[in-house]
Amino acid sequence: MPADDVTRFLSAYAASLTAFEAERSAALWGTPGTMVSDAFVGTLSSRAEMAAGLQQSYPLYQALGLAAVRFEVEEEVALTDALVRVRVRWLFDDADGAVMTDSTYEYLLRRDADGLHAYVAVDIDAQEKLAELARRQGIDLEGPTPGSDA
Repeated sequence: MPADDVTRFLSAYAASLTAFEAERSAALWGTPGTMVSDAFVGTLSSRAEMAAGLQQSYPLYQALGLAAVRFEVEEEVALTDALVRVRVRWLFDDADGAVMTDSTYEYLLRRDADGLHAYVAVDIDAQEKLAELARRQGIDLEGPTPGSDA
């Protein structure tokens, strides 16, 4: 699988996250899509469910001041002609372009008829890093979600 394909996929994903465009992000996923972390395992069977889940996190990201998302590929392993495992370090910048935090994920991507799609995402440290950023900024993650009516 050409490395350029993975870079294009991750660039499109980063752009959709930066723009807070949940539908565009969800379109980069295959279904069902599975998220795994130390504390959570969930499978979403439709892109509409994925978009809704992504949208729920946007108020927190905006309250934290996350303005742009970039990435660094740490490892890429072609498993078959259609499957690739990618370890990605996401960098989250503020409006001035300074890195606020980072997080690492591993993805299982599959080449479908219409291009690459993520099918599995493993959160290595995002929850801990976002919680630490919120703590540094004085944002209470135990209370109502920033931007919610609660």
